[in-house]
Amino acid sequence: MKWMKFKIKTITDAEDVIISTLYDIGLEGAQIEDKVPLTALEKEQMFVDILPDGPEDDGIAYLSFFVEEKEGETGEDGCGRLILGGEETTADVILENVKRELEDLRCFMDIGEGSVSIEETEDIDWINNWKQYFHQFTIDDVLVIPSWEEVEPEDTDKMILHIDPGTAFGTGMHDTTQLCIRALRKYITPKTTLLDVGTGSGILAILSLMFGAKRAVGTDLDPCAVDAVRENMEANGIGPDDFTMMIGNIITEKEVQDKVGYECYDIVVANILAEVLVNLTPVIVHQLKKGGIYITSGIIDDKEETVVKAVEAAGLEVLEVNCQGEWVSVTARKNS
Repeated sequence: MKWMKFKIKTITDAEDVIISTLYDIGLEGAQIEDKVPLTALEKEQMFVDILPDGPEDDGIAYLSFFVEEKEGETGEDGCGRLILGGEETTADVILENVKRELEDLRCFMDIGEGSVSIEETEDIDWINNWKQYFHQFTIDDVLVIPSWEEVEPEDTDKMILHIDPGTAFGTGMHDTTQLCIRALRKYITPKTTLLDVGTGSGILAILSLMFGAKRAVGTDLDPCAVDAVRENMEANGIGPDDFTMMIGNIITEKEVQDKVGYECYDIVVANILAEVLVNLTPVIVHQLKKGGIYITSGIIDDKEETVVKAVEAAGLEVLEVNCQGEWVSVTARKNS
């Protein structure tokens, strides 16, 4: 099997934002190369016998994304066809889209050089090779564990979330996800009906149901999320009547808004980039019940004020702002 590798030269501070941005155009499973020293937790979770000293951090990062080539087929331009999100495309189209997204990011943040190179690779199992680095971990009293590991006897008293991220984002390891999880646990009741915008692997909706919510609905732009959500639902004993999954853009598609429903959610959670939250908030306020809670994250710290202003402009009352690392969560309430 052959793959096209799209490699971006950027800076470490821009890694998360670029990965999240390119995920929206179908590029997933980023390979990150940088010289940032690992934390003690990362060493424990990801590596064995790692050398204590590494090269000095120069702030440079390389992000690589792999796209499968369709065997034996070329387009009218003589170039090989690629498969992205289940659809056929070309390297030129992907390259153009990547460059456009990077240029848009330059308008509000430093991304360094931002150059993109392309090369062909063969016979790599990039979807599964990362499994050697993803191991079970805890978020407070929740044990997050992949399917290829066993629950240890000392952990049987914990709430256990079986999660395989696959090609969709969402393992619970990222600061933004953990901020959402803690907020959800604070506000969920047995009567809660929840909407998870940008559900990805379904982790927030699934955990909400495990925390006691009555029902959950998830939306996502990427059709790949459907399989990831279904598999994770099955792994955690969540039935189709409890969690409904929809594909589409709730910000721009009236059909999706109608299908999701209006003023019927006790909680809406959105772990998305700040720029998307600004556009989402005045729309999603109509999905919330009066008194409903709006939980947001995915907000880099210097975008906190931007999101707070958008939330207040939509008529919501900010209840709390929480931080973890360089990321922020804003929780608000619809009072009228």
